[in-house]
Amino acid sequence: MDALQPISVAGIRGAGHRYPVVVGSGLTQQFGEHVRQFLSGKTCAIVTDSNVARVFAGRVRRSLTSAGFKPTLITIPAGEKSKTLKQAGAICEQMITAGLDRRSFVVGLGGGVIGDISGFVAAIYHRGIPHVQIPTTLLAMVDSSIGGKNGVNTDHGKNLLGTIHHPILVMDDINVLKTLPGREFNQGFAEVIKHAIIADARMFDMLQTWKASETHALQSLVRRNVELKFKIVGKDERDQTGERALLNFGHTVGHAIERAGDYRKFLHGEALSLGIVAACAISTKRAGLPPRQRDAIVSLLQRFELPTCLSKNFPRNKIISAVKFDKKFERGKIRFVVTPGIGSAYLSHEVTMGDIREAVAAL
Repeated sequence: MDALQPISVAGIRGAGHRYPVVVGSGLTQQFGEHVRQFLSGKTCAIVTDSNVARVFAGRVRRSLTSAGFKPTLITIPAGEKSKTLKQAGAICEQMITAGLDRRSFVVGLGGGVIGDISGFVAAIYHRGIPHVQIPTTLLAMVDSSIGGKNGVNTDHGKNLLGTIHHPILVMDDINVLKTLPGREFNQGFAEVIKHAIIADARMFDMLQTWKASETHALQSLVRRNVELKFKIVGKDERDQTGERALLNFGHTVGHAIERAGDYRKFLHGEALSLGIVAACAISTKRAGLPPRQRDAIVSLLQRFELPTCLSKNFPRNKIISAVKFDKKFERGKIRFVVTPGIGSAYLSHEVTMGDIREAVAAL
């Protein structure tokens, strides 16, 4: 185990929810001990996917068993295609068969898809049982595991069914990131760069030369992003004022690209990268983003080997069709997150479908 001491980041201050995010190395082996500090129930479900299960499910199950818990392992096919209401129902049926009750809890062991569907299951099972997360991707550590949002997809779009159900504990074991393929690791930087664009110009500058050569550097980066997201979510936990919507910078077009590619062509972070490029084009037109800053954002995405343009034959018409189901739209009116300059963002009502079509066409 790494000699670095774990860091515990507090939860959402002022929003009625406080839970620790423990960031460190070798934490999966200690998982059961940490959970025992928060939960007294005996039974739990470990929800994971077919890729993660092979590598981490055994050690997490052993750790829980050693701490006196009785875990049931539930494995679903890897990928966004599993994030459906039907799959969530199947998980619940397995939990019922295993005898889990209202004092049980759910462990989400995996990336963003697993965090979303396990959180959704925890929110609806017996009208809500505790949820614990062990994110296994950089993207999940810095973004999707924080803030309580969960959900499943429908034929019309991404995350159209879901709840806000905060976890009681998040365990970010930096060591698990060493097992990720380069493409999977790099997609997490789309969310990191997004955070820098909307709220942290200093981090944007730091990323120009940042290298993940040391565990300490990665641990510090994860912690910084967790703190930043907690700060934003704490101002608008229920997504009512528009403050939390800033975290969706790049996601309007990004989610639409994911759907247009049938959730197979691009990973979420890759689609987000393309969505950020489109959002920057719109921001230059509607919010006064300086072209040199737009170019700097594109260059930084490219530094982490993220896509910044689409192939000529990609079905752009499908992107435009999918954009209309964006959750930020209200009563048919477009609400679009723009940035006037690196380090800030706001929710605009002035963006038109014509602006979006133009930005997508330019990708």
